[in-house]
Amino acid sequence: MGVGRRLTASLIAMVAILGVGTAGFLAFGYGPLDAVFQTVTTVTTVGFGEVHPFTRGEKLFTVFLILVGVGTAAYALSVLIEFFVEGYLGGAFRRHRMERNIASMQDHVILCGWGRVGSAIAHFLQAHSASVVVVDTSAERLAMVEGPYVLGDATDEAVLLEAGIDRARVLITALNTDADNLYVTLTGRSMRPDLFIVSRSATQAAMAKLRQAGADRVVNPQDLGGSRMAALALHPHVAEFLDLVMHDGSLEFRLEQVEVPEGSPLAGETLRSARIHDQTGTLVLAMREPGSDFRTNPPPTAEIVAGEVLIVVGDASQVARLRTLVVSRPSPSHSS
Repeated sequence: MGVGRRLTASLIAMVAILGVGTAGFLAFGYGPLDAVFQTVTTVTTVGFGEVHPFTRGEKLFTVFLILVGVGTAAYALSVLIEFFVEGYLGGAFRRHRMERNIASMQDHVILCGWGRVGSAIAHFLQAHSASVVVVDTSAERLAMVEGPYVLGDATDEAVLLEAGIDRARVLITALNTDADNLYVTLTGRSMRPDLFIVSRSATQAAMAKLRQAGADRVVNPQDLGGSRMAALALHPHVAEFLDLVMHDGSLEFRLEQVEVPEGSPLAGETLRSARIHDQTGTLVLAMREPGSDFRTNPPPTAEIVAGEVLIVVGDASQVARLRTLVVSRPSPSHSS
């Protein structure tokens, strides 16, 4: 039984004991006030003595009341103390531990809004081992979050600072209204000009405004849901396969993006000279230079530039080797 239920049960028992004691002293001829007073002083053992000299029957009744009432009162007091310690001190300790956890996080994702969309986003991110801090105004909704969270309004700069926006990698706004998402986007962009921001949009009209406010990507869940349903109708096997690769996580291989950083030894190489497939086992499906469109199915002569994003397919170990390759000194290259 939880502490809340035990506290309720003990308080009910305490009220019952006081009622029985009062009724008993009333039966012995005490007035209402004297009966309540004698019962309370007996159960709490404060030692004020008898209101009137006890008869043999009153003494026996008082002995019974002491044996039952004092034990009940002591139990109720212990549960009450436990309730406050667990509810307040325990909550304070948990809050302090969570704040220290958030303060130590780097390159995490801040997710604003915990609802059906927000919980689905968090589930996917956590399945891919991403660190997530959830921000929401409802303590009841946050009670369902498995991981660190901040209770507060995401449009408040102080709340975003508490969530670690100065150290975050991505800000996702998944609030219910376009106005709230727009305001969070503006606030996040003003605080971190370099932050990658993904915004939720409920209407087509708001998408352009969110981009103007600083969102790098704008997503309308209804549009995505409609597109996916249409894809399942026309190409069900392709759509299900892509879902498995991107979202299921049960397959050994997956689609990943790998960025070629400034100063990478692969910068200036071609796909052939870099020998990406030979050294890592990954297959490059597309390439994207900063500010450009995707180059799909790139030829072996395609040149890799710094800042380029490679869209690759491979298992976890192969992708990990590629991430190491783009920042380490490559093996001597040769044409294949």
